[in-house]
Amino acid sequence: MKSLDARLAELGLTLPPAPKPVASYVPAAMVPAGKPVYVSGQVPLRDGKMIASGQVGRDVPIELAQECARQCALNGLAALRAEVGDLARIRRVVRVGGFVACAPDFTDHPKVINGASDLLVQLLGDAGKHARAAVGVPSLPLGAPVEIEFLFAID
Repeated sequence: MKSLDARLAELGLTLPPAPKPVASYVPAAMVPAGKPVYVSGQVPLRDGKMIASGQVGRDVPIELAQECARQCALNGLAALRAEVGDLARIRRVVRVGGFVACAPDFTDHPKVINGASDLLVQLLGDAGKHARAAVGVPSLPLGAPVEIEFLFAID
């Protein structure tokens, strides 16, 4: 099989420069040697109650949505700890998938999910930097304004 570079050249294609991130994430993140742990989507429950509900930009201001994203990250870390026992085993946050319930004209999804991304970097330093998606959707479970899933690499 030909190399990908050779195949691109045959087709007259060239890869552009790697895209620069537009928010708190890195364009790509390699899984270090270790075990991947997928954490299911977390909603912003605190003490068993939703912090906010509804659509961001309509019912929920961005600042509150960012707080919701931070709580999703805390809930994700709690789920990880319950699964692996010790958060010191984290080698890297590999990926964050963020969903924001919002109106069709809302475009600040990255600002919302930064609430989680920034917290992970504050807690873990370079190991908290991750690849990410921030996607708008019309609704989320239980009326949550934000839901976030995680991929961690652990020892």
